[in-house]
Amino acid sequence: MRLLVIEDDRDAADYLVKAFREVGHVADAATDGDDGLAMALGGQYDVLIVDRMLPKRDGLAVIGALRAKGMETPALILSALGQVDDRVKGLRAGGDDYLPKPYSFSELLARVEVLARRRVGRSEETVLRVGDLKLDRLSHQVHRGQDEISLQPREFRLLEYLMQHAGQVVTRTMLLENVWDYHFDPQTNVIDVHISRLRSKIDKGFSLPLLHTVRGAGYMIRDGAR
Repeated sequence: MRLLVIEDDRDAADYLVKAFREVGHVADAATDGDDGLAMALGGQYDVLIVDRMLPKRDGLAVIGALRAKGMETPALILSALGQVDDRVKGLRAGGDDYLPKPYSFSELLARVEVLARRRVGRSEETVLRVGDLKLDRLSHQVHRGQDEISLQPREFRLLEYLMQHAGQVVTRTMLLENVWDYHFDPQTNVIDVHISRLRSKIDKGFSLPLLHTVRGAGYMIRDGAR
């Protein structure tokens, strides 16, 4: 998932971004309502996590502005205001869920995943297929033929991105920006290591390889029968 955290408490924002990245998601942060609105309008995010009390433009105003422009990206509101009337006001302003502070990250993550599943179910394919390889975006299960393949969160996100672009060359820059959320090349072999691990899991023991290295360009996943 690609997530945007709009939270004016920098420590809280940094914590959430780090926690989401550790479980394999891509996360950005904005620390005021104006920046958050601009990033939400300019980025393709799966879920927004929006603090209610923000400088420059409060969280409900941010969500209202997005809805006025026809953007349906799910938004979860975080707030110290946890009374029923506060939650109702947040939901009526266009929020999809409301989580009072303090909260546990595990509950926040579960709620974000639910919102993302609902969106995928409405607008995107829930199952990706390349040859006999199948990735279920809802259950996070991967199968090749009859064999179930166990992937770590980052490996799953890497495979998901490659399968979304099946038959196309995916560059290192594309992977860094969309799977690792790096906007520069950190000069490490992180991509090579993960590609190697992923290849060993989805291709080892099968006669037709699906994951290919395109020398000097990047990587491609395609039906080996073609």
